[in-house]
Amino acid sequence: MAQTTKKALAASLKKLLEKTTLDKITVKDIANDCEVNRQTFYYHFQDVYALLEWIFLTEAAKVIANNKTYDTWQQGYLQAFLYVEQNKTLVVNAYHSIGREHLDRYLYSVAQKLLMDVVNEKAEGLHVAEEDKQFIADFYKYAFVGLMLEWIRTGMKERPEDIIDKLSKLITGDIHRALLKYEQ
Repeated sequence: MAQTTKKALAASLKKLLEKTTLDKITVKDIANDCEVNRQTFYYHFQDVYALLEWIFLTEAAKVIANNKTYDTWQQGYLQAFLYVEQNKTLVVNAYHSIGREHLDRYLYSVAQKLLMDVVNEKAEGLHVAEEDKQFIADFYKYAFVGLMLEWIRTGMKERPEDIIDKLSKLITGDIHRALLKYEQ
C-alpha cells in the first residue's frame, strides 16, 4: 500500500508540473490532486523536494536495469538520456529550482551504478585497488553527468543517440587502459 501511495503522489507531482513550476507546487496541491490528506503525504515524504528525490532515485534503477556491462553501458546511458527527455518538464523544473541537488543526485546515482559495474567488469583478473577503481569510475561519472547537465541547460536539442555515439567513439577502450595504469 505504501508504494502505491508514493507512486500516486509522484504521478500527481508530475501532472502538476505540466501546468506550473516546481517552486509553485505545494504539499496541499499534491494532496488535493491525489485525493489524500496532507498527513498522508507527510507520512511518506518530508516535503515536495523529498518526493522529487524519491521519483529520481526509484526511477534510476529502472533506467539502467540490465545495461551495466562494458558491452551495454552505451544503452544504459542512452536510457538515462531518454528518461530525462521523456520527463523533460520534471527535469527542467528541477534543474531551474532550489531542488536541483535532487536532479544532480539522481544523475550521479545512475552514472555511478553503471560505471562501477563496468569498471569492476574490466578489472577482472587485474590487481587494482578499490580506491583506484572508484577514482576511475568517478572520473567518468563526472564527465557523463557534466555532458548531461550541459545538454539539459542548453534545451536538450541534440539527439541522445548522437551524444552517446560521440561519447562511445571518445572513450572506447579507455576504461581498460586506465585500469592497466593503476594495476599493482
